[in-house]
Amino acid sequence: MKKIYSVLLILLVMLLIGLRLGARPAPEHPFYAQFGQTPLVIAHQGGDHVWPGETLYAYQQAAALGVDMLEGDLHITADGVLILMHDETVDRTTNGSGLIEEMTLAELKNLDAAYWWSTDDGKTYPYRGQGLTVASLEELFQTLPGYPVNLEIKKTKRSIAQPLCDLLRQYNMQDKALIASFHDERMAEFREICPEVATSGSRNEVKEFVILNYLFLGGIYSPSATSLQVPERDSGILIVRPAFISGAKRRNMQVHVWTPNTREELQHFIDLGVDGIITDRPDLLMELLGR
Repeated sequence: MKKIYSVLLILLVMLLIGLRLGARPAPEHPFYAQFGQTPLVIAHQGGDHVWPGETLYAYQQAAALGVDMLEGDLHITADGVLILMHDETVDRTTNGSGLIEEMTLAELKNLDAAYWWSTDDGKTYPYRGQGLTVASLEELFQTLPGYPVNLEIKKTKRSIAQPLCDLLRQYNMQDKALIASFHDERMAEFREICPEVATSGSRNEVKEFVILNYLFLGGIYSPSATSLQVPERDSGILIVRPAFISGAKRRNMQVHVWTPNTREELQHFIDLGVDGIITDRPDLLMELLGR
């Protein structure tokens, strides 16, 4: 039995050596060359704790602060327009009700996109009735041309990979966009259609790297993504730790953490040395960074 175990161990070591020699880090991507310093300030939904999230107003205010990236979530309307909203329905944020995919852009534009936004638990709604409407992705590109964006593909019934790629190419945003998705099939589809655009890891890709990193086997990982966008913890497991950050760097991937919002949380991740912070308080993060 000892001899069998020894042979198996030797074979395992040889396999790991082969995997390590064959592994390749993520290729360099021009998207990251545009930023001069880290951590990158990524305004989650434009800064949803400061302004009504995913409205053009929020994105304009975040851009005025000088944040590095504007983050948003993508859905597709019944008439094929890509719009920016976190949820599948309009119920939580607007004065309307229904699935986005079952509504036209015109119907969405009739809604108050800031109807339920409040910073005092519903005592006041300061932006209600101020004309803030649901924003389309094209409107964002037209309003803030060339501004770097971090866009998450939601799991819609209809694919948005082709229309998204078309818009990125139409507005010359291929090197100005980082595309994210929790859904492996959506991410694989987008990469096939739009291979020139930077992407972050999907859920299973992140999970695979986390496991390998904990087993000290991160060196055998060949990433398809150029960044990992993760919470500090997931299902009770600490993800964002020094070994995770250094392991990702060795595979040429950036680490972006979501979504710290307090002064203490933000300072913690600044000190930890993450590459980017996705936050609802971009104003506070900019202050802490002295920018």
